Amino acid sequence: MTPKLLPCLATLSSVLFVSCYPLPEDRQIRPQRTADESVTAQNQQAIQEQRNRMKERAEQTPTDIGDNPPSQAPRETAAPSTPSKPAEPKRTDYSFANPVPGKEGFVFSPYNNKVVDVRDIPSGTLVQDPTYPAAEKKYFRVP
Repeated sequence: MTPKLLPCLATLSSVLFVSCYPLPEDRQIRPQRTADESVTAQNQQAIQEQRNRMKERAEQTPTDIGDNPPSQAPRETAAPSTPSKPAEPKRTDYSFANPVPGKEGFVFSPYNNKVVDVRDIPSGTLVQDPTYPAAEKKYFRVP
């Protein structure tokens, strides 16, 4: 009876030892979330409300692009001998960039979804997308 009892005790002790050992942090069981619960639902709603307010302000006070050049435009000095192109028609329906969640002062470009640094630029300001060459002149508004 002793030869059968020894392997059973060894097995029982190893099972008890393993069951008391804590699981790694990423393997622990987490409570299930409901379908309507979202981690960032409040943040997204606040961002959407801010966009709506900015669109209303932009519609109420339209700015003339010729009077206020974009603040993010590249500063290149053109040689006086180069002929300038005729002015393009003025657009007033520029799209707003989308803010990067969790990073103040950074936005996603509305044209290619690349991150653009717009720190210290006031909300609603028209800026040129730096990811495009100056010849294409892609502009957007800071949210």
